[in-house]
Amino acid sequence: MNGLSVRVGVSGTSFAFDQAYSYSVPAELADKAVCGSRVIVPFGRSDRRRVGIIVEVCPDTEDIGKLKAVSSVVDKMPIIGNEQLRLLLWLRETVFCTYYEAFRTLIPPGLGVSFVQKYRLSQKKPKKGELSEKAMGLYLSASETDDGGELAMMISEDGRSAAELMEKGFLEETDLAKQRVRDDTVSMVRLTPEYSERDIKLTPKQRAAAEVLLREGCASVRELCYMCGCTAQVVKNMVKSGAAELFDYEVLKAPETAERDNVDDITLNRYQQNAFDGISRMIDEHKPASALLFGVTGSGKTPVFAKLIDHTLKSGRNVIMLIPEISLTPQTLNRFRRLFGETVAVLHSGLSLSMRSNEYKRVKSGQCRIVVGTRSAVFAPLDNIGLIIMDEEGERTYKSESSPRYHAKDAAAQRCLYHNAVLLTASATPSIESYYSAQKGRTKLFVMPERYSADPNEKAAMPKAEIIDMTGSGRVLSEELVSGINDNLRRGEQSILLLNRRGYHTFITCSECKEPVSCPNCSIPLTYHKINNRLICHYCGYSQDYTDRCPKCGSSKLRLTGMGTQRLEDELAEFFPSAKILRMDADTTYSRYAYDKRFTAFGNGEYDIMVGTQMIAKGLDFPNVTLVGVLNADKSLYSGDFRSYERTFSLITQVVGRSGRGNSRGRAIIQTYAPDHYVINLAAQQNYTAFYEQEIAMRRALIYPPFCDICAVGFSGEDDGKTSSAADIFAEKIAERIKELPEKMPVRVLGPSKCVFEKINGKFRYRIIIKCRNNASFRSFISGIRTDTAKLPEFRGISVYIDMNGDISL
Repeated sequence: MNGLSVRVGVSGTSFAFDQAYSYSVPAELADKAVCGSRVIVPFGRSDRRRVGIIVEVCPDTEDIGKLKAVSSVVDKMPIIGNEQLRLLLWLRETVFCTYYEAFRTLIPPGLGVSFVQKYRLSQKKPKKGELSEKAMGLYLSASETDDGGELAMMISEDGRSAAELMEKGFLEETDLAKQRVRDDTVSMVRLTPEYSERDIKLTPKQRAAAEVLLREGCASVRELCYMCGCTAQVVKNMVKSGAAELFDYEVLKAPETAERDNVDDITLNRYQQNAFDGISRMIDEHKPASALLFGVTGSGKTPVFAKLIDHTLKSGRNVIMLIPEISLTPQTLNRFRRLFGETVAVLHSGLSLSMRSNEYKRVKSGQCRIVVGTRSAVFAPLDNIGLIIMDEEGERTYKSESSPRYHAKDAAAQRCLYHNAVLLTASATPSIESYYSAQKGRTKLFVMPERYSADPNEKAAMPKAEIIDMTGSGRVLSEELVSGINDNLRRGEQSILLLNRRGYHTFITCSECKEPVSCPNCSIPLTYHKINNRLICHYCGYSQDYTDRCPKCGSSKLRLTGMGTQRLEDELAEFFPSAKILRMDADTTYSRYAYDKRFTAFGNGEYDIMVGTQMIAKGLDFPNVTLVGVLNADKSLYSGDFRSYERTFSLITQVVGRSGRGNSRGRAIIQTYAPDHYVINLAAQQNYTAFYEQEIAMRRALIYPPFCDICAVGFSGEDDGKTSSAADIFAEKIAERIKELPEKMPVRVLGPSKCVFEKINGKFRYRIIIKCRNNASFRSFISGIRTDTAKLPEFRGISVYIDMNGDISL
């Protein structure tokens, strides 16, 4: 027996048991069951209903009678298109996730669905003796109620009798899929085909309404009543008579219109023009290509982006612009909306579910040609892409740290390959891997070595940086920094201070037992937050009221040390009582409007000093900022990751670059306990090339990226011994399988060992680090071991993940 079947990626499956499961398609669903549509299917021995995504349609399937059948199709039209389906399969193959995890990454959360089971009695009536006494009683009780909720409660209370009713066809079960966020719709009215085919008698007001609908085709109920001077009851009576019908029309909200600027008014200097000319030629070639725009801080990358976007749009193609932080979205979005109007959409996790869904649909419907957003915006349903821009491409936020563990750059490269588009990465501190690729000629390199100046006859100076040795000072603020802030306050200029740690005190220890006050769920010290007098874990969110008693020995001799942004804010208020201070960290920006309002206020001069974590370090442009202070600059040097030097250099270089972007030369003061460290000194000099030469030599010697890939296999579980044992077994399997391979695979295995933070959220953590080549052979090798070990009893209750080129400092 042949027939139509589909292969479905089912929700809720673990990676080890994930596959595309085959289901038969009932004839009445055949037209709807297409690739990219969601379906509800029975799954497992109990046939529990689950949502799935169709990844393949098989027209002539043999032995189709042996397959379970699709229960229903959720979507009227496929929710993802052909390109997104390719991305789904690419994600599953390369980043070790399930089909449905990959699918959920492609759509905003608001478009996700849940489903409820509905019950109703069938038309069939039971005959005497056909049902057991209990089942007959349930049937009679059910026939007396019209309340679906009450019926569901009866069925849940007597499952055996309900099963008997369903088995014999007296009770029907249906699945109703509900979208998490309801679409914004307006009630519309149109004439039915019967109106012209049959002589339907209408009142004078109904005839007037019919004439409008004949002329316009359709109208909203509200518009029709307004145009005809009638009430909604007139429309309802037309529907009752069969002359008209109602339908819902989805309304997509456009953003407020911003004051427009002209792209043609942007003038480029010679370095900017050279970059624009070269990249625009690459776009015009309609071939997949990549370019790196390497420009010092303040060199004017954004005007080049604007010109390139304009060029791409004029050629009839569309653009995605990726930025690393939500905090950068307001400034970037405002710039591009002033230039390109309502055709710009924004996608990031800081939007509400309904706002994200609305923007996603505006893109999918073709209303938008430019998408601005953070990492997930790379999957925007944009067609005919000509250019994808990744600003500050070396930022770690472009890499997802939860499944699917993809990197936005890899996803962007896949899309550029599909659309014959150009991937443009840009930064003053590009990743070592990107700059190495450019040096080897794999990526086209464009350099902007000077700061942009509005006056072509004047060369804008880089900020003057000073390194201050804080060893033995015992002070929070150096004399030089205090003096610099005072000078700025007198001149009416603004200052930015970076301290990459939030909270008030970052470490609390007992002077008696010498133990730190740590999170009960994590192997991490609690941070004291003065504003609510609580101790908070920044990893699992646990919090407790502050007490002056040691939880271990009961001593009252607690020492509060370390400094976060809250304490720095208080210190500044004491030093500069008249200054207006703005604090920007995760505690002050939990609202999705906080970034825009606070940065706008700072840009308008409402604050004198801005204090913040790394969210203030990159991409922001405030012309009146002439002083930047970096506190505890060396802290991130010792994070235990081979990228720690790169991240420290990038953070210092970028925040120093926030200074002196207007008419006055900037100044930077870097406070450190390691004043002679070459990373600190090269960052102060803004000398990326010298830092790159040092870093690439070290990575070549130690065999780190770009000379290999790093695969981390992580294990977590509530039992320390069991988790450690699972990691050991996995490592043994790697060693066994390598010996069995017909060809030698270049791998170097380190571990297993405890993670830097060995316990988070009540789970103990171990990992194996593998130096390898990220190719299909290795991915098949490591995922095969993961699948096989998942079936072992030692792995029950143990979570295992595989992360390629992710963060190994946690």
